[in-house]
Amino acid sequence: MKDTDRRIKGAKRMAVRQRNYRRARDRAMTRLSNHYPETYKELLEQEKISDEQLGKKWLDIDGSTDATDSVHTDSTGAYPRGDRGEANSGEDESNNGGEA
Repeated sequence: MKDTDRRIKGAKRMAVRQRNYRRARDRAMTRLSNHYPETYKELLEQEKISDEQLGKKWLDIDGSTDATDSVHTDSTGAYPRGDRGEANSGEDESNNGGEA
């Protein structure tokens, strides 16, 4: 068996294991929320607040957490997604395809 075949089989097993875990976890969460609705709502609200404070709140269906969709201008100081204005120049150019 080639190494790639072995790795693919391992990845498939891991995907099935993760899916089964998520199913069981989701069922357990549903049962807990039905048994303890007030506690569940309170904890859920705390987690939502925590996510907002940490910047993990989804703002769009694509999983985006970045509120700025504008192009960088001097007046707004905002950068489009993925570009934070870092310069890709200097001695260490490994992040833009140059040699490290």
